[in-house]
Amino acid sequence: MKASAFVYPWDVVGDPEAAEWIAGLGVQQVTLASAYHSTRALTPRHPRHRIVTASHAAVLYPVDDARWEGRALRPYAAGDWAPGDAYGEAAAALAEAGLDVHTWVVLAHNSRLGAEHPATSVVNAYGDRYEWAPCIAQADTRAYLTDLAVEAAVRPGARGAELESLGWYGVSHLHAHDKIGGVGLGDAGQYLMSLCFCATCRDGYGGYGLDADDLASAVREALEPVWRGAAPSDGGWPEIEKLLGSEVAGATRAWREGVARSLQETTVAAVRAAAPAGFQVLLHADPVSYHCGANAGVDPGHILSVADGVVVPCTGGAGVLTPFAFAERGRGAAGGGSGAVLAANFTVVSGMGGSPGTLAEDVARAASLGATELRLYHAGLASDGDLEVVRGVLAGVVG
Repeated sequence: MKASAFVYPWDVVGDPEAAEWIAGLGVQQVTLASAYHSTRALTPRHPRHRIVTASHAAVLYPVDDARWEGRALRPYAAGDWAPGDAYGEAAAALAEAGLDVHTWVVLAHNSRLGAEHPATSVVNAYGDRYEWAPCIAQADTRAYLTDLAVEAAVRPGARGAELESLGWYGVSHLHAHDKIGGVGLGDAGQYLMSLCFCATCRDGYGGYGLDADDLASAVREALEPVWRGAAPSDGGWPEIEKLLGSEVAGATRAWREGVARSLQETTVAAVRAAAPAGFQVLLHADPVSYHCGANAGVDPGHILSVADGVVVPCTGGAGVLTPFAFAERGRGAAGGGSGAVLAANFTVVSGMGGSPGTLAEDVARAASLGATELRLYHAGLASDGDLEVVRGVLAGVVG
């Protein structure tokens, strides 16, 4: 089973031993960040630093000014955490160590974009803007995301790309000194608080027979007992239908899923058109189509007809692979092709909730459910002890 480890350029640049020890884990591939959101990251083995602070979302290579000339929405250059062509330098070292390099591209997750261009952000039913979440229904934002995907994915020497957050982002967001957990929101509450009411989405709801003001009022009314602690907000789609009414809930879902699908189709097609033959395009994906976040909610059958496969978060359990495996079997039976990549993504950093000690069992379970590849999050963040466990597991399962 092929395995890839996630890596940041700053894990490699300035450390002459990094590429070799990453290859020594037993992975055949690295998924190297080329466009990434703001973060504060540990580098426990780097000879020059232990903490890297990326203060804003940025591309980690030189911006192509000609591509973006005259456009208000454009990618931001990195600061001193990834100067020059940090991606290119790291990619070259990793390739020299015998590793295939695929790009890791974060798209609809950008707090600086929202701060500098507030009209681009998702707006909830209360009028609060989510600076970190660009509204993917807006034409200028969609054009920006597609062009960013092309530029950041098709880097020199890259053999594929993994597109993260190519869909709706919502209320859930790790933020500096985050203090929004005082009232627990289940998946129904998350959905209601992630519905967008920017001008474009208000018009979009109208196309499905909804009055945006009435919808916002209904969302606020449905959430009121949740804020008081008098009602839960979990229960999945049935609870959302209960809170909003099935017809209204269905109309919001139709609008949002149509927007996400068309963006995914357009973006994947644009990346393929710019890439060399054999270039692989995967999406970080969640099989529940109304979910928001880095792992975009998708319809499994649809996305496997669009992309070359998916990267699926399995740290909470490999069962999330099942809808994708079922859809892939259905496509094969219908003559629609088979061989899509189903990559099971496991967090192997103990300090971030990962369980490297159970990785062997987790990988076996994922394989039994249809996983064809592994992703390991994250080689640069993990301790030596975590990586030693990973190395032992991969020696037995990778081939």
